[in-house]
Amino acid sequence: MPALRYYAHADVPVGEHVGLPSAELVLVLALDRPLELATPSEGRRRLHASVSGLDDRPATIFTGGSERGVFCSLTPVDARRLLGVPAASLAGRCVDLADLVGARRADRIVDRLAAAPDGAACVDLLAGFLGERGGGRRGAVRPEVAHAHRLVAGSHGRCRVADVAREVGWSSRQLTRAFTAEFGMAPKAFARLARFQAARVRVRRGEPLATVAHACGYADQAHLTREWTLLAGLPPTRRRRHDVFANLQDDAPATAADSST
Repeated sequence: MPALRYYAHADVPVGEHVGLPSAELVLVLALDRPLELATPSEGRRRLHASVSGLDDRPATIFTGGSERGVFCSLTPVDARRLLGVPAASLAGRCVDLADLVGARRADRIVDRLAAAPDGAACVDLLAGFLGERGGGRRGAVRPEVAHAHRLVAGSHGRCRVADVAREVGWSSRQLTRAFTAEFGMAPKAFARLARFQAARVRVRRGEPLATVAHACGYADQAHLTREWTLLAGLPPTRRRRHDVFANLQDDAPATAADSST
């Protein structure tokens, strides 16, 4: 089952939150007010139920007032099984859940979550909704591509593409072509996001940056800082000090591999 998290914050100051690039798709059901965000490819939008695809660029999330909802991380393999589309069709985009599951289904789950008595009930309701979606027949990711995803995600981006290709029985070119067609991102680019995702969890915990860099496969602290700044638009120290909503992404349970097995 994908990682689910309920969040609730009252009297949030008006401001901006940096939505970091992730090796997972993000489903958000906002219950008190629509999620208002701006992405590099689609501009500013307001959505009660949204799905953000893989992207190596940060989004800007506009906050203020009461913030309540459920945050769900989906692996790229989950996309076909739960949403009925390949992750490639969502890459670099943030779409309305209604466009994927139909307006009636999307409105019903948002209404049910809004009426739930507490956060645990919200999580249970969304888990049930995803469980029902997962029971349908919506196509499957090719076994070789799913296995390659498990290897890259399971190593937190530290494995070599050539080694992954050899493991699944393909050439590096074959793997890159099939992986990109399914997920909208080449294996090397996905590994970069997986490594960054592992690093951001450690940074959020307050680990020294040199320790994070060594543990996550960066050459040194300077390399980590450069990569972080390129992907997040700000250095890791600033993220740790100033972003009050960092916990939504950084403290969510990390999914090492696809949840279809």
